[in-house]
Amino acid sequence: MSAAHARPPARRRYGQHHLVDAGTLDAILDMAQVKADDVVLEVGAASGLLTKRLLEQARFVHAMEIDMRFAATLTALAERRDDLRAYMVDALRYRLADLDPPPTAVVANLAYNIAIPVIMRTIAVLPEVRRWAVMVQRELGERLFAEPRTKAYSAVSVLVQLSCARDAQRPVPRTVFAPPPRVDSAFVTFDRTKVWPAEEAFALDTLVRTAFAQRRKQLMNSLDGVAARGAGALTRADVRRALETLGLPETARPEELPPPTFVALAQELGWMRPGPGGTPEAAP
Repeated sequence: MSAAHARPPARRRYGQHHLVDAGTLDAILDMAQVKADDVVLEVGAASGLLTKRLLEQARFVHAMEIDMRFAATLTALAERRDDLRAYMVDALRYRLADLDPPPTAVVANLAYNIAIPVIMRTIAVLPEVRRWAVMVQRELGERLFAEPRTKAYSAVSVLVQLSCARDAQRPVPRTVFAPPPRVDSAFVTFDRTKVWPAEEAFALDTLVRTAFAQRRKQLMNSLDGVAARGAGALTRADVRRALETLGLPETARPEELPPPTFVALAQELGWMRPGPGGTPEAAP
């Protein structure tokens, strides 16, 4: 990029790897499918390279950056635009629900050390977001939509898939970043399919994270004594009855269950109301 020489060097503590290849930037913008009425949240805006391109497509952009070395550049850009607001903040601490106008899309080159928390938090607290287009470590990209009984399948896989469906994934070589990371990357796009009420989301989060805390441990053992908000502690008998009702063996382990089965299990345990749960996202 022409301004590459002016960009501050990446800082390891922020997990920074700046995208510097124009062709890759064009490709990911095409995959992002930002629409003219979209309000985009970008986390890790850095010098604004991606930000400027997003402004060509979106109605409004919220650009967040924790590294104060980019403050002057981002602030100056925002001062010249009515469709951009720059935030020199930690996106994991900022009240994202206060963003106005509310984001409808998340497009970002996410630092590897915050990628999972940012994705999970935006799914949970930004119900109007209908699309994510994010650069992540390839291993994480595989984990988001991994299938049961695979090594990559995890609590994150279940929780993401209960709210979203993958659209596409593109491998990204290390050479398009400065400095080059030690691992491969992927650009992943996915769309929201469901918004869960807060209480149901909490119950699912508690159930899934507790179950996967020891992924090889049988659910009969890992859920024994666990309590959700508003519900008493489970017993082995409670878990056994729920598994039997669902036609699952007593030896069932979390890594064996597809995401919808966790919803059914939460309902059988009395942690969620019976029924399909959640609100299906309207088709765009």
